[in-house]
Amino acid sequence: MRKPRQPDPEVHESDYRVPAALGTLAWAVALVVLLFMGDALPESERWWIWVCATGMGLGVFGFLYIPRLLRKRSEASERGAGRDRPAA
Repeated sequence: MRKPRQPDPEVHESDYRVPAALGTLAWAVALVVLLFMGDALPESERWWIWVCATGMGLGVFGFLYIPRLLRKRSEASERGAGRDRPAA
């Protein structure tokens, strides 16, 4: 016999910009380390510089896009809540 399913935990909303900023900062640190290595970085491994630059670019995009995404999400939920109200 199967156990009854436990209820889902409540969703914990937080500021999603914090992990985006931390990830961007980590890519920036990696980029600085690679740039300081200079000629010690083998030619075959220089593509990592572009990986770090791309990670930083995507992180900045995410950091700037998250507030817009959350605003649109709340507007959509408000519109949906307006439809659920009974007409007077």
